[in-house]
Amino acid sequence: MKVAVIGSGNGALGLAFDWAQHGHTVSMANAKEFTHHIDPVGRAGGITATGELHGFAKIAYAGSDARRAMQDADLVFAAGAAFATETIARTAAPYLIPGQAIIVCPTSCVGSAAFKATAGIDIANTDYTVGETSTLPYAVRTTGPGKIHFFNKVDGGFYVAGLPRSGTDELYDLLREVYPTVEKADGIFQTTLQNGNPVIHPAVTLLNAARIQQTGGNFDFYWEGVTPAVGDLMKAVDNERLAIGNALGVPVIPDPRIGVIQGYNSADNYTTGYSTAPGFKGIKAQDKLDNRYLTEDVGYTMIFLTELAERVGVPTPVMNAIIAISGVLLHRDFRSEAARTLAGTHLDGFTPAELTTL
Repeated sequence: MKVAVIGSGNGALGLAFDWAQHGHTVSMANAKEFTHHIDPVGRAGGITATGELHGFAKIAYAGSDARRAMQDADLVFAAGAAFATETIARTAAPYLIPGQAIIVCPTSCVGSAAFKATAGIDIANTDYTVGETSTLPYAVRTTGPGKIHFFNKVDGGFYVAGLPRSGTDELYDLLREVYPTVEKADGIFQTTLQNGNPVIHPAVTLLNAARIQQTGGNFDFYWEGVTPAVGDLMKAVDNERLAIGNALGVPVIPDPRIGVIQGYNSADNYTTGYSTAPGFKGIKAQDKLDNRYLTEDVGYTMIFLTELAERVGVPTPVMNAIIAISGVLLHRDFRSEAARTLAGTHLDGFTPAELTTL
């Protein structure tokens, strides 16, 4: 196939490498102000990887020309954090072709709805097969210009959903060659709620805030940053997430359990499950608090989840406290920013029962 990856971060480079290694013709593009990771790929003609996936993968094109990257593409990945979804949608929208499949990878929080809303595509529109995955299928980090390291590629616990869900079968068929354990999700609220980032990242970050500032992140985020107290906070957040899923009738697997399924964790608990997780070994903490572990996982996902929880009658005092404390530390009002909301994703007009049918 011809595959276009729109994005320039760790995940985008990981997707491009893996699909190219599987023999597909892969091109990459992003908005001009965000091509600092892509330009070295263009100069090198590909991506060099170490770790679980390794070698050199040829990339057909890498640069700021989205038209060129997306020309005749069968599959388009919108690859980036939640705060990049709208930018990616605006970059890709002029060059979308009816019949194309577009996957927001990972969703973070109803990323497919955010993509459609920004691109001016109605939620019910099926001219394009738009969907999302529950998580990025790798733990991957950039190690240098055009170079990445794979800590893990998921063994399972990886879900895809179309929006509307009539597109799920097509997206599943496209993904399963590269991800043979991919599963069909029960709609975009399963993919959204199954994303574990808001369970893990804010809790570990906030309870290690002093250490992050003192060391500039020079410690292992999971292996050194997770203790029983941190695990207790993660579990409390997870319980609220599971309650939202239960209220919507959506199956959600507790985070340490799905971590075992994915190959990250070796233990199904909130402490040693992470502090001895083979798939997280060697991943350093962020160098500052103003990082996507708070700006995305709190500023986007938790804001969205707490609004969704209120809509379905689920209390979220722990998430609300994390939102407040994160705002204090970053001197921001995430509630007022309202970066990802039901209204902003054109989901506000749906009743709770209707939301589960999307």
